Amino acid sequence: MATVYDVEAQKLIEQVAKELSNKDNLKAPDWSRFVKTGPSKDRVPLDADWWYVRSAAVLRTMYKANGPLGVQKLRIKYGSKKNRGHKPEKFYKSSGKIIRTILQSLEKEGLIQKADIGVHKGRVISGKGKSLLDKSASALAGKPAKKPVGKPVKKQAEKPAKNE
Repeated sequence: MATVYDVEAQKLIEQVAKELSNKDNLKAPDWSRFVKTGPSKDRVPLDADWWYVRSAAVLRTMYKANGPLGVQKLRIKYGSKKNRGHKPEKFYKSSGKIIRTILQSLEKEGLIQKADIGVHKGRVISGKGKSLLDKSASALAGKPAKKPVGKPVKKQAEKPAKNE
């Protein structure tokens, strides 16, 4: 059985995003059509289902995390540098409202849960979330690989042995 680490991240996130778009508690809010994903961005996302892609990426990050993750750590992970013209680029965190809303909706769906481990507080992935990611990964790994692009290699015909 394939794990999340065995398949390509982008394909896994796209597969999980399709499955998350069918869930009731994970509907994108109305304001998500008009909002930028952070102060470093110039425009709203072009992809219409960016909300589900970000939700799937957050779920995968929770799977890979070695402890509870909170909004601030995820803001740093999804942040980026802002182009400030002639001035040097500067790093900005992503929007906290988006990540907070995604975490709350994933928690309502039962894919993640709150946890306190020592002094660390945040959310960790639940068994239902692990199962969703593992099933998607094994479905992707089970598909046959695409044929390589390029010229096929021709085998040379064997030369008959000379009789002496």
